[in-house]
Amino acid sequence: MSAISVRNVWVEYGEQIVLEQIRLDIESGAFVSIVGPSGCGKTTFLKLLLGQERPTRGELLLDGAPLPDEPGADRGVVFQRYSVFPHLTVLGNVLLGPELQASPLLARLFGAKRRAQREAATQLLDAVGLGESLHKYPAQLSGGMQQRLALAQALITRPKVLLLDEPFGALDPGIRAEIHEVLKKLWKETGITIVMVTHDLREAFTLGTRVVVFDRDARRKRDAERLRYGAVITQNIEVHKRRDKNAVLSSAGRDDPTPPQAPRQDDLAPVLS
Repeated sequence: MSAISVRNVWVEYGEQIVLEQIRLDIESGAFVSIVGPSGCGKTTFLKLLLGQERPTRGELLLDGAPLPDEPGADRGVVFQRYSVFPHLTVLGNVLLGPELQASPLLARLFGAKRRAQREAATQLLDAVGLGESLHKYPAQLSGGMQQRLALAQALITRPKVLLLDEPFGALDPGIRAEIHEVLKKLWKETGITIVMVTHDLREAFTLGTRVVVFDRDARRKRDAERLRYGAVITQNIEVHKRRDKNAVLSSAGRDDPTPPQAPRQDDLAPVLS
């Protein structure tokens, strides 16, 4: 069973169509990278998976059941800007999720439950490289450390799906490479399904087991028509982690009996322009 199934989804705002005919099955444990030009609906798609947006037409399923209408603990999310609470310590930031789950009004855990969650949070923070910073506040952390904290925040509730909205775009290349290694290690250890929006093609192919390209349909010849209609999936590329690092195309994103040939990474550069 696919972890996520997207069935003929459209998103429309009045006469403007943002996404059209989106069909996609994401297997449990996959790491899917979403790429495409700015404004093509990548973040809208991520919001659909999070539950912040609802499709105008079509349906989304999570483990075979309709996706909940609002965000929940089954879907963790990390944004580009550091979504951490400045008044809480590193440990307090990570404990807040379990505390809200247990007691939405008090946001507190007590006794054995608190000790268990504290131990789990400490182990997770150690895994992301923040084991020595439990009692620091976000203002005392670098940007890379804050993003590691946001990653721990998202994973502490053990979600089925982790959603990443350009989470490493503001980081220096060296720090980004370090967090890539942290993320890959956590993904392999937990088996979580990950969907990541990124503008970085190297990042998309390095991390993803599948790269999905969103863009407006080139078959619409008139400019006015192309601008009115939204993005479709133009490429759906299965990335085999082989020594030659080639990307192999699995299937076209739309119902096309003749899928195009597998593109090289350089061939995809125009989709980000």
